[in-house]
Parts: sequence; structure tokens; C-alpha cells
Amino acid sequence: MCKVLSKAEAVLSRPSCQRLVNKDGRCSLGSRGRGALGQGRWLLALQDMWGLMLALRWRWVVLAFCLSFLFHWLLFACLWYLLAHFNGDLDVPDHDAPPEGHIVCVKYINSFTAAFSFSLETQLTIGYGTMYPSGDCPSAIALLAVQMLLGLMLEAFITGAFVAKIARPQKRAGSIQFSPEAVVGQHQGQTCLMIRATNLLWRPLVDVRLNAVLYQECEGQALHQTTVDFYLDQLGGQPCPLFFFPLTWYHPLDRRSPLYPVLCESSTAHFELVVFLSAQEGSGDSCQKRTSYLRQEVQFDRRFVPALGMDSRGQFKVSPQYFSTAHSKPLDKDCVVQINGDGSERME
Repeated sequence: MCKVLSKAEAVLSRPSCQRLVNKDGRCSLGSRGRGALGQGRWLLALQDMWGLMLALRWRWVVLAFCLSFLFHWLLFACLWYLLAHFNGDLDVPDHDAPPEGHIVCVKYINSFTAAFSFSLETQLTIGYGTMYPSGDCPSAIALLAVQMLLGLMLEAFITGAFVAKIARPQKRAGSIQFSPEAVVGQHQGQTCLMIRATNLLWRPLVDVRLNAVLYQECEGQALHQTTVDFYLDQLGGQPCPLFFFPLTWYHPLDRRSPLYPVLCESSTAHFELVVFLSAQEGSGDSCQKRTSYLRQEVQFDRRFVPALGMDSRGQFKVSPQYFSTAHSKPLDKDCVVQINGDGSERME
């Protein structure tokens, strides 16, 4: 007889647990999970400014771009204003006719607004021609050289960050989609857990590998990690050479499987199956897509519908319902069926 566990019995009977990886692949361990680092995490983040910049969202990168240049202009505007103040240029009424023996370091800096304008013109090498440093003032030449050097370094960093974010191969992973739910059904005469993924772009991916890790709650609320092997057709453990239409990976649910106790027995322990799909583009850049499946995201006695068909002209065509499922053959009688609360409970 096949034992049936309803959704209320298998899921709601225990407290809900936070998932480790969201469906879109982002780690869900927020500030609460990283709180043990304390104040030291900010120091670690500042030590890796390049990695921090690449990890930020575009809106924060653009904001950092604007604020960094604005701060740079304001900083040197203050320095140019202080130079004019200590040199006495602010007290000179006419910079075209300064007092005898007085050298004006920068012509026409007689206010902070003029100093800010000169700082901006210097940084952007605009050079309108009305304000310029005097060659007879070494302090002005030194400050000019410092601003240009720091400005070039800032521009190189910001430009490099923009180019790196645009060219990141991880963005290619956004075109890979996983099935929102995994299915358990018959595959080549075996009871298997199946996961489907598709490549939304016409550009194919090569050397595609799919790995999975089972995070299972053990005593003391510890998470135990176990590798789960998935296979693709007759390729076995070899990578898929080409990925341009929906593919279905399967994992046999025999008694040697680490998923057998949580899916095919009456265990109600919390588990999360995190799936990693790694692939390469023709350029050699690699990308990785992640997702996860909880107990309530596994459909039983189901199978994926065929994703690839042929039209009337004899051309292959990908079905738009490549994530749809259909009823499968009856499962093995020694496997517990976890019903997802759809009212389709059955007994054998």
C-alpha cells in the first residue's frame, strides 16, 4: 500500500523555515544571517571595493558614479578656494591688474562658485579660457597635477566598473530558466526526480553541467549537505555539449539516493534542494544559474510534457508550454506520495 502524506500533515505540521536560495538564485540569508560578522563586515567590504561595485545594482552604481565625481569636484573646489584665500587672491579687485609684486595663482577665482567652476573645468579638461593657473605659482601647478592624477584614477575605476558590469557573463544566466516545480514520475522504467531548464536566447550554450546539493535539517537544527547527481538522457555524468532547447535532467529515486528518505518515506524533516547549472558561451565566458526546491515545490506522479516537436513543414519547434506537466505512470508502491494539497490523494 502506498502511504499518502497531505500537504497539511507534511508541511504545516512543522514551523516554516527560511529557504537558503530563492527561486531566482539569490541567497536569502539577509542581515540576520550575516549579523555575526558585526562591524567588521563593513571593513571587509571596503577592502574589496571592486567586488563591491560589481555586486551593486545599476541604480546604486550610477548613484555612486555621480556622488564620487561630485565629491571630487567639491573637494578640489575647496582646495582651490583655500589656495586663493591664503595667497590673497580673494582680496585683489582686478586680477588683470594685480598689485605690484603679487602673483595671482589662478586668474578670476574670487569666490567659491568660481573655484568650483575651475575644479570642474580642470577635471573635465574643458578649458573655457577665462580661468587658468599661473606658471609662476608652484602651489597651483602642484595642486593641478594632484587633481588630474586623482581624477584620471577615478575615471579609470568608474569606467572599468561600468564595462565590467555590462560584460559580466553572469548576465547571460538571466536567459536560463528552471521549471518552477520539480516532478517525481516514471522515466525509463525508474522512479525519478526530474528538473527542466530552458535557454531563452537563440545563442546556444556549451559544456552545460547540472549539479545539486541537498540541505537537510538534522539534530540541533544543523544543515547537512549531500551531493545529488542528475543525469541527462544517455550522457550520464558528461556535460551537455549544446544547450539551445529545453532539457530535462533526472535523478533516480532508489534506496541509495539521498532524496529517498525525504521523498519516499514518511520523513517530515525540512530539506531544500539547491540546483546549480553551469555553462559556457562560445566566447569561453562561463555563467551559473541557481534555484532551489522545497518539499511543497515537488509534484508527484507527474512528468514534463514534450518540449520539442515538429511542425507541418518538418521543422523542429519548441513548445511554449515547456514547463507544463502531465500525469505519469503509477509510482512504485514502496514510495510515499507527497500530495501538494490539490485534492488528488489516492491510495493503492
